[in-house]
This record gives sequence, C-alpha cells and structure tokens, in this order.
Amino acid sequence: MDKKWLPLAITLGAAGVAVVTASVWPDNVEKPPLPQSLCHGALSRETAELIDDGQGGETSTDEWESKGRTTDYAVFRGCRVLRANPYDDNDNPRGVYKLVIADTRSGPYNKKGSIPLGPGFTGWALPDQAEVTLPAGCPVRMGSTAPYIRVWLDVPSQDEENLARLEERRPVDADIALRNNVTVMREVATRLVKRYDCAD
Repeated sequence: MDKKWLPLAITLGAAGVAVVTASVWPDNVEKPPLPQSLCHGALSRETAELIDDGQGGETSTDEWESKGRTTDYAVFRGCRVLRANPYDDNDNPRGVYKLVIADTRSGPYNKKGSIPLGPGFTGWALPDQAEVTLPAGCPVRMGSTAPYIRVWLDVPSQDEENLARLEERRPVDADIALRNNVTVMREVATRLVKRYDCAD
C-alpha cells in the first residue's frame, strides 16, 4: 500500500471498530418492564398510580410481610407506594401512601365524616385515609383464625392537620383524593377476594 494512504486506512479501521462496539453496547439499554401487580397483588399499577402527591414520578413499591405474635394474628402485609424524584441526584424515591393488610378482632366501623365505599363493600374513605373489611370467608383462606381481615390506607400528603401545621395547600383537591381512595380500596377488596376465593 502506498504510504500516503496508510493514515486513512488506519482511521477507517478504527472507525469500523467504533461502529461495531456501538452496536454491541447501545447507549440506551432497555429496562425490564414494570410490574403490573403491586402491593402483594392487591393493586394494579394503573390504580396504584391514582393516588399522587401532585409531584408525579414513576411508581414503585416497598413491600413486606410478617407473622403476628400469636396464631390469632397471622396476617400482616404492608406496602409503601413510592414515586421517583426526577430532580433528585441520589435517586431516592419518596413515599406517597401506605397500604396494610392485617387480621383483627375489631369489627367494621365507620369513621366520622367518611363516605361508604359503595354497595358490596364494607368500609369507608376520607381524603387521607380509608379502610375496607374483607368478607367473612377471607381470614381462614388467608391463614388466620381472627374473625376479620382489614385493609387500611394512609395518605400523608392529604392529612389536613399536617397541611395546616406546614401552612401548605392540598396537592390534590379533596374530592379527587376521596374518589381515588374509594377506587383504590374497592380494587384492593375485589382483587384479594378473587385471589383467595373468599367471596360471601
């Protein structure tokens, strides 16, 4: 090869290696699909994302399960629903709400100022809290000798007393928050009843 073409050949050869390398190691590695069932199977991702603190961000969960102290209280499953912070360099998600599934000896009740979840559901909702009691057949199906399984929801960003203390406004209108909580609890009850085949 003529010496005057040698530098061009070396440059083209290096470029070819770079192209091959780029095709083997793409810049945008495809992420695995997000799970569509959250909180021990109690929520679909779509419904879980209804409750928001007004800041958005991708949804994830921190889920745990533990046995009660006695055989009467054998069910305790918790789930914290998180949202990603797009401007946080440490990539630390923030907690948006908590859902707990637990057995109890306390019967159903209605909290003052709450609204019912609707026909076919035993429970109530407020903008910052909600509860639903599963049908009578669910405790034994879920491994408990307690008479009730209750699921409760806690949404700190809608806590009126806390908002007043911080002198902050609700991130989501109270009526919307209330409606979302009702939807979430109705789906929780429906999915758990189906999963454990414990309808009345």
